[in-house]
Amino acid sequence: MELNQVDPESPDARRCLAAYVCELNRRAPRRGFDPRQGATAEPHEVRPPHGAFVVAYLDGEAVGCGAVKHHPQHVSDIKRMWVAEAARGQGLGRRLLAHLEDLAREHGSTHVRLETNDVLREAIALYRSAGYLEVDRFNAEPFADRWFAKPLDPPPLAAIVPEP
Repeated sequence: MELNQVDPESPDARRCLAAYVCELNRRAPRRGFDPRQGATAEPHEVRPPHGAFVVAYLDGEAVGCGAVKHHPQHVSDIKRMWVAEAARGQGLGRRLLAHLEDLAREHGSTHVRLETNDVLREAIALYRSAGYLEVDRFNAEPFADRWFAKPLDPPPLAAIVPEP
């Protein structure tokens, strides 16, 4: 798997986001997920220096995405994380989540947070196994049922202090 930072309005990003929205609507048809009504990140909020948008590629095909949106209080939000159903079960979601956390850490964030919907049981299990704890609602996302946060460990000293 290859993880590439891309523009959030690139063709691969748009394809992944469209597939993510289709999946949400398929899995929760009564909720009628509409990203324009949610507390989502606008494209400029997930472009450097405010954030990043990442697409996951498997054999050259875009099979997942996620974004990180930085806040001034040393907190970053993980947004729109998704892996195609056909690519699940290979650890791609875990690698993508770890990569987004690394981007938040590199920006100086000490915590990451995210929200999700109850129908995304696999995502909830992933977040819990990655050390996320359920917290009180921190935004007005109308399509979320659960909110999670995680403290970020500092990077290893060797990554901070160059060798002489």
